[in-house]
Amino acid sequence: MKKRRYRATNVKRANWERIASLAAGQRIVFSVDVAKDDFFGVLMKTDRSVIDTIKWVHPQQTRELGEHLLHDLDAQNLEVVMEPSGTYGDALRGYLTGLGFAVYRVSPKRVHDAAEVYDGVPSLHDAKSAYLIGRVHLDGASAPWEEFSASRRDHHALIAELDLHQGQHQANLNRLEAALNRHWPEVVRIMDLSTVSLHTLIGEYGDPNQVSRHREEAEQLLLRTGRGLLSPEKVQQVLDSSEASLGQPCTEGERHLLQVLAQELLRTHQTMKAIEHRIAKVVEDDLVLRRMANVVGKTTSLVLETTQGTPLDYANPHSYLKGLGLNLKERSSGKHAGQLKITKRGPGKARKYLYFTALRWSNKDPVIAAWYQKKVKRDGGLKGKAIIAVMRKLALSLWHVARGEAFDSRKLFNTRALGIAA
Repeated sequence: MKKRRYRATNVKRANWERIASLAAGQRIVFSVDVAKDDFFGVLMKTDRSVIDTIKWVHPQQTRELGEHLLHDLDAQNLEVVMEPSGTYGDALRGYLTGLGFAVYRVSPKRVHDAAEVYDGVPSLHDAKSAYLIGRVHLDGASAPWEEFSASRRDHHALIAELDLHQGQHQANLNRLEAALNRHWPEVVRIMDLSTVSLHTLIGEYGDPNQVSRHREEAEQLLLRTGRGLLSPEKVQQVLDSSEASLGQPCTEGERHLLQVLAQELLRTHQTMKAIEHRIAKVVEDDLVLRRMANVVGKTTSLVLETTQGTPLDYANPHSYLKGLGLNLKERSSGKHAGQLKITKRGPGKARKYLYFTALRWSNKDPVIAAWYQKKVKRDGGLKGKAIIAVMRKLALSLWHVARGEAFDSRKLFNTRALGIAA
């Protein structure tokens, strides 16, 4: 196979008169490989021949590039193609769209798969990637880039804000667990580490020695914050453990650290509650989200909307399933029958939230629970496969629920086979 060469010209040194003459009157594709700073773009004809490969520094040289594209080329015949590469390309895409260029998107997976087919080398680099993006577009494997609405962007920011505080909360929870295992290991076995009561107790007193010294006050604090969910017996267990802990005694600095960690957990807990209240308001004001929330909960419904749009955006239930990466794939050859697995294409965050939703349904709904247990038994105890199957059922049902149909778990499974009355 002939060795391919990839050369790029800086936007300042490019011969734009030559480029304009070669592109005159033709449909031209400008395919862009996005990076953090150094961008590469290939100007390509429909016969896949390259007019030139341009490189520029973003954003310093982006306006200069846009002016050349606008004034030296025919905007009506120029198509810009990009991959959805995180946030680095957002500003460029918005800028070129504002200049009047049609912008298209291609799947990074398509570009990756085309790498070795093109030149026999599986590696990808900036100029090669830009060229392959253009080829994939000309092969018809692209779609017009549809910008999110302002409301959807707001919803995305709301979920990102929740993710931020959840990450901080979990990190501090891990730090607190490590510290308590060193200084007060008994309390971790008595109380749930994530409870507000425990955080309040440690935030107030720090270590078991201080809890023991202020036993009566600590008791009242636990009973008050436990709000009837923390039994008097468990309260006494906590207090007793503080007086006879095997943990390493705290220095003043270590006690202060315990207090800070607990206070931070209380803060992020309140912040997450406030964000969840805002999410609930958003969902309540939207009919489709409200319908979805009846099945998957308010937060999950908003996560699904921000990542994949609503089920109303999809022509049929299976296209929605495919968008979530829950459609099945199989690799079989001859007599070998490969295992069916989900493709995992699309947003992993959506599948994560659906996973926990499926877990809840598998515990609380008698029909889903019965089917889940039967599936686990049939698959030799593999619970993961059963949960994924429940996720698929829930996703398919959402397509119908979003259109006004009532959710009924009995419609998802063969109730007769489960021994459940229809």
